[in-house]
Amino acid sequence: MKARSVRDDPAAGPPGDLPATVKCLVWDLDDTLWSGILLEDGEVRLSDAVREVIAELDSRGVLQSVASKNDPDLAWRRLERLGVAEYFVHARIGWGPKSDAVREIAERLNFAEHTIAFIDDQPAERAEVAFHLPQVRCYPAEMATELTALPEFSPAVVTVDSRRRREMYQAGLARDADRAGFTGPDDEFLRSLGMVLAIARADGERLSRVEELTLRTSQMNATGVHYSDATLRGLLADPDHEVLVAALTDRFGPHGAIGVLLLERHPAVWNLKLLATSCRVVSFGAGSVILRWLIGQAAKAGVHLLADFRATERNRIMEVTYRFAGFDDSPCACRDGLTEPAGGEGITRLHLEPTEQQEPTTMRLVAPDLCGTVI
Repeated sequence: MKARSVRDDPAAGPPGDLPATVKCLVWDLDDTLWSGILLEDGEVRLSDAVREVIAELDSRGVLQSVASKNDPDLAWRRLERLGVAEYFVHARIGWGPKSDAVREIAERLNFAEHTIAFIDDQPAERAEVAFHLPQVRCYPAEMATELTALPEFSPAVVTVDSRRRREMYQAGLARDADRAGFTGPDDEFLRSLGMVLAIARADGERLSRVEELTLRTSQMNATGVHYSDATLRGLLADPDHEVLVAALTDRFGPHGAIGVLLLERHPAVWNLKLLATSCRVVSFGAGSVILRWLIGQAAKAGVHLLADFRATERNRIMEVTYRFAGFDDSPCACRDGLTEPAGGEGITRLHLEPTEQQEPTTMRLVAPDLCGTVI
């Protein structure tokens, strides 16, 4: 069976579009990941070439999993002996249909099917997955060493967070398990995490992650406006603008860059042109801490705040966040003389006269003082 390309996938977009990037590759084991059949041969071999593919995809931020008809304990122990078990998340090893396994992996990761790829040596297995999951891209085992050269496995930009995506995902699993077993109040659990929220001015290394957040974040994006790398670099060079990125860590490991703020400063008012935070950290309250920090900074500077907002189908929670913080539609002279919001029609500016804010109680905040020093 010929490997299906994203160009043949109707979910990938109109003809001529670049292939959508694969977010997770699901491996078969016997005669695919390794040479040999574990339950028949006893010994199987993992080639150096396949090992290099596994490591390279991991470094690009492509998650990897397993869908194999095998003895679960025996197969997993063999992956551990081969030194590659740590690369695989939500492995599904058993005797059910491969399509069920691939579907479960996609659901556990909360990934759309067209971002999943499957590789197997058996044409019948690939056909079974393709029939039940037509948006999943299927590849024959002989293409294993060619995957890293394919555009769908080659993100245009590999960020710092991309390179440690698996580490962050596995830390998230451990964090979720700990939360499920915690019996006290939620605030006590959050304090037990030892969270540190670090807000910093963006630099060249962080910039690609800022662009990625503006592009991929929808529920927690106040305007839905995408700022390109070129636009962001122009704002970095503008003394009237601040481009800030927030990162979160805790005792389980890094969450990575989870928020971005674009701020234009005027003598009497600061215009928050964009606030976007990752949906992954909503339950930790990071977005509210970021917003309260900015309100406190504006109060210290003696300026008002105007926050750009445009309602979309998915970002209702952002309007609730702004309103809860005290932003409203009230008229104010601070609005006079400002240029129209960037990003097209539908953007309104919510107003706030800031007051001093209390320090967060569930995490430690490390952030610049926008009036000059580090707090």
